[in-house]
Amino acid sequence: MTRNIQSLERAAAMLRLLAGGERRLGLSDIASSLGLAKGTAHGILRTLQQEGFVEQDEPSGRYQLGAELLRLGTTYLDVHELRARALVWTDDLARSSGESAYLGVLHQHGVLIVHHVFRPDDSRQVLEIGAMQPLHSTAMGKVLSAYDPVAHSEALEADRKAFTDRTVCDPEGFEQVLDLTRARGYAADVEETWQGVASVAAPVHDRRRMPVGAVGVTGAVERLCRDGELRPELIAAVRDCARAVSRDLGAGRF
Repeated sequence: MTRNIQSLERAAAMLRLLAGGERRLGLSDIASSLGLAKGTAHGILRTLQQEGFVEQDEPSGRYQLGAELLRLGTTYLDVHELRARALVWTDDLARSSGESAYLGVLHQHGVLIVHHVFRPDDSRQVLEIGAMQPLHSTAMGKVLSAYDPVAHSEALEADRKAFTDRTVCDPEGFEQVLDLTRARGYAADVEETWQGVASVAAPVHDRRRMPVGAVGVTGAVERLCRDGELRPELIAAVRDCARAVSRDLGAGRF
């Protein structure tokens, strides 16, 4: 049986205590409420304060929740709002395209899949929610790299691995791909990440017109492409889906 880490349990209990009841609590109040020695409580508070999870009011010496928790909570809410707004539209995209539809966000130097709608047929498929994709070769990764400055920096700093002979790895070539992505409003991946697989993706923006994710479809090259190029109707469907999700997030017309 896996044992819990006591210091982390105590830190979590401390954050929950500060989140409820009075807005600010003193060291003695926190220690007595949690049954801890003052020295132990102070050590945990000091660590949480260094990480930005707790702040100390200088005049009173009392503690309260810090801004870092607010930032993390806002990120959590943003991702879940994005996913909630995209549910219907990605369902429609999968139905109209006949392919798997995905929603991805920037996470830890890659693209985190936060929603996946299966291709609407009877084939065996694996749910990919929680999977990570590279920034430099996938359609969603290129979209995020093209529109999000943080993703752009992370993609340039990363070791851009050549997954196939089509993968663009050199910095100059990659920048040209991003320029083309911004000019067209979508990104393509035709056997750049997986042999025989193609995808197309477009950016999703929020009410501040900031890029918050990407939507796309992925499938076999022979279905998504015609004469070596992505089918125009698929590109249009993906862009329409991205615009619809963006409008639902308050971005207005793009």
